Amino acid sequence: MIRVGPAGWSYPDWNGCVYPRRAPAGFSQLGHIARFVQTVEINSSFYALPRAEHTEKWCATVAGHRNFRFTAKLLRNFTHEALPVDEGQWRDLAQAFLAGLAPLRRTGRLTALLVQFPVTFQFGVVEVDRLHRIHALFGELPLVLEVRHMSWFEPQGINAVRGLGFSLAHIDLPHAWNHPPDWHAATGPLGYLRLHGRNSTEWFRRGAGRDARYDYLYSQGEIEEQAARAERVARDHDDTYVITNNHFQGKAMVAALQFMYALTGEAATAPAELVATYPELGPITRSQGQGTFF
Repeated sequence: MIRVGPAGWSYPDWNGCVYPRRAPAGFSQLGHIARFVQTVEINSSFYALPRAEHTEKWCATVAGHRNFRFTAKLLRNFTHEALPVDEGQWRDLAQAFLAGLAPLRRTGRLTALLVQFPVTFQFGVVEVDRLHRIHALFGELPLVLEVRHMSWFEPQGINAVRGLGFSLAHIDLPHAWNHPPDWHAATGPLGYLRLHGRNSTEWFRRGAGRDARYDYLYSQGEIEEQAARAERVARDHDDTYVITNNHFQGKAMVAALQFMYALTGEAATAPAELVATYPELGPITRSQGQGTFF
């Protein structure tokens, strides 16, 4: 099965294009997008420890969507900061992180933990040791590894990732000489494809902010190419996740709906606000307004 959805759902710039500009009392952003997609990647867990009272609420919010699943991005302390001098610091942090995700795990809603590194993380002994430590702490969850340097996709790198039990993610991002190839062999049980957009100008511009780097609207033709890629990935896995991370101004939801159409040939239901903002969705979606739900 291929599930498609965005990375994150809490963005101020989604108001008025994904969500109603004036949301009614009791409106749930997560509940809203769960009507249109089959998965979401939790990205707040990269910036701060998840809290059980929040994840418990998320479980309740999607309770009516039997096939909806979450993945979560690992806290950046483990991937973007120096190794701690005291190993116990990582162990305590890992326990707190897992405790925050416990409701999602208990209900079977959490299906993967994304371990994402920047392009500066190159294949080497020290880097493999870091992955080994991460696996020792979080290996009870299916682990997906996103690395952006081509050195990991040489035979030695692929074998190391496979030996550690990580599922190596496929990614779409602006081309560069040191970026990953378009295809690599499977290394683990999950298929995972992340779409970051192709905004080369902002991606490589020093000082560019997060919103600018991921500000990219895929064409339907580009999405169809990636859908064929996802179908190829899915041939090697029982479950495959496609995560759209071109989040700025709701473009991740646009890409997700385009992707669903490319996979099925059937018009997907879409938020009316999104179709109004991106008219190109009109021919491939069925617009559904907020009033339908209340």
